[in-house]
Amino acid sequence: MKLRSLLFVPGDRPERFPKAAATGADALILDLEDAVAPDRKPEARAAVRAWIEAPRDASPAIFVRINPIDSDEVAADLEALAGLSLDGIVLPKAEGASSVATLTDRLPGDYAILPVASETAAAVFQLGTFGSVAGRLAGLTWGAEDLPAAIGATSAREEDGSYTDPYRVVRALTLFGAHAAGVPAIETVFPDFRNLDGLAAYAARGCRDGFTGMLAIHPTQVAVINQAFTPSEAELAHARAVIAAFEANPGAGALQLDGKMIDAPHLKSARRLLALVE
Repeated sequence: MKLRSLLFVPGDRPERFPKAAATGADALILDLEDAVAPDRKPEARAAVRAWIEAPRDASPAIFVRINPIDSDEVAADLEALAGLSLDGIVLPKAEGASSVATLTDRLPGDYAILPVASETAAAVFQLGTFGSVAGRLAGLTWGAEDLPAAIGATSAREEDGSYTDPYRVVRALTLFGAHAAGVPAIETVFPDFRNLDGLAAYAARGCRDGFTGMLAIHPTQVAVINQAFTPSEAELAHARAVIAAFEANPGAGALQLDGKMIDAPHLKSARRLLALVE
């Protein structure tokens, strides 16, 4: 499943579902949690179920973000999803592998799970545990909005929009936790949806650092995110050249290519890059 861009859509706004599906997002996340007021959650469940059940043309992957596994709402969420053909469940406020295991036991179908893995203080200490449930995961993502509220911080960001030190640590631990588990690392949202230049720079940094996709909160963000997480022709050509160089010199540990030294880590990166597009 290709997951460059995952677009949130409020579950109680079914008129937005077809428009979101036409944005080019790799996945939609139909939201039953934060985007829906408590008194509208039954309406949202009904709307999400009706749209998923209805016949439609080829569409992006469909995920549903349920309410937290320990909430009073989750039983109704899971009941509403029973028997549906969907690609995955987004689990908010996950606290490591144990939360995934608990949800797996309650799921009404064989759905992949995408944990939002950093929204409580306790969750931060569980970011290295997801390897034991990797077979159930669609990836691993993090959040920089709920965690500050959980610990009484006033913000996760500096005045220029960059993360403060605690949240840089959490971002890095999520990234490494995903790769340790062997699942896609999904960058969190960029809230300023009108600032597409800022989004492009943010997404490019995520790709540079090892994330393979990103959450989106507005349709205008999708194309920018897709571009950031799609290798350029120049990058692909270089990767093929690296692989070709080692294939032509199977006994070499290090080689020169375009005036620069390349070795085993470069070969591994080249193969990974090509695997993303294949």
